[in-house]
Amino acid sequence: MTGTRNEALTAWMREHGVKVEELVKLVNKTLHDLTGRYGTIHDRHVYKLLSGEVRWPNTALRIALQAVTGRTPLELGFVPRGTKTPGLSLSSLEDDPLFRRTFLAAATAAGASLTAPSANQRRLGSTDVDRLNAKLAALVSMDNRYGGTRQLQQHAAALAEESADLPNQHIASSRIRSECYSVAAAFTASAMWAAIDGRRLDEAEPYLNRAVTLAGLANNHAILYRVWGHAGIMYRHLGRHADAVAAGEAARSTPITRADPLYASLALARLATFHADMADERGAVRAIKLAQSAYERADRSKHRPPWMAFYDQAELDSLATFAYLRLGRCEDAERHAHRCLGKLRPDLERNRSLTYANLALAQLGQREVETAVASARKIPADMARHGRVHVLLNDFTRRLTSIAPTSSDTTAWLEHRREAA
Repeated sequence: MTGTRNEALTAWMREHGVKVEELVKLVNKTLHDLTGRYGTIHDRHVYKLLSGEVRWPNTALRIALQAVTGRTPLELGFVPRGTKTPGLSLSSLEDDPLFRRTFLAAATAAGASLTAPSANQRRLGSTDVDRLNAKLAALVSMDNRYGGTRQLQQHAAALAEESADLPNQHIASSRIRSECYSVAAAFTASAMWAAIDGRRLDEAEPYLNRAVTLAGLANNHAILYRVWGHAGIMYRHLGRHADAVAAGEAARSTPITRADPLYASLALARLATFHADMADERGAVRAIKLAQSAYERADRSKHRPPWMAFYDQAELDSLATFAYLRLGRCEDAERHAHRCLGKLRPDLERNRSLTYANLALAQLGQREVETAVASARKIPADMARHGRVHVLLNDFTRRLTSIAPTSSDTTAWLEHRREAA
């Protein structure tokens, strides 16, 4: 006989990411904790509860379900025998001799109440993960706009610890636990990236091992891809060029790049810059072409994590600009820089400043002093002080004073730098 479907129990399982098989295991383990004997509940029992065929399970099962979920039988949608609607109060349940006897025995053995989780412990659900992901999206948006400030780095690190601690402090299904570790790894990678972007490289490296560990616990290939991508950039700035290539290859070899060409494109574009650092012109140019080909195959409308939202044709051209500059091919670098600026989203202020700095360097490499200074002066003063942008502008200033030490444009630029400092 089929009754009215139990929507309350169904909703609890969906909210907390608990499947039928997992609920069976949790209930049977709880029965073992209560009685000393492992429970004999099977999948079919749970399906009968969900379908409404069983509206009021036996006392032992009610107790076990209450212990697992932290909700009373009535809150789980069960209807006492002899009633058409859930009208029985919790106090009348507690008058049940078996309920009272079993509850007291369990409380003595386990040292804790089973009527509900303690004030400090609860069952984690999808809403908890959604809350963390919303914070991650906001953090990524802040990074895209303002770059890797120290405040952003510290905020990301704190959120990483909060996310990783949740499964240890509360009860979670395997799926929810994995998702908590995934978000924790993403926050750690964001902290690492903020340190790299701000050129605090000594602070960036310690985040690497933690991010790899958390991504492994989550078994999340997309996060591992992100971590290795950031590691490559970190090694590049540390001058460890072979390590940068190795990290770039590790990112490229993760399964996500085979499933989605956009990830492959970004990995290849970054590899181009690493090859260029090693004066491997052939490898760099080949990687740029492969990155473009992969980008054109990708479905840009596909849903992806917020930390992939920055990557588009403009970013690909920006990375190509970096690569061609390192190879000394300034005309190619200038061409890609102009393409980047023509397509760059207005909210990516940090990336715009980086591109203008690279454009100025490319133009200076062609001895176009006046044009180069004009490009460099388009960078806002607050961005000119920012980590990577600041380093590029220092490089630009050194080259400018070497190429055209007596030029009026050089004098004007040096005055501009002093005023902006």
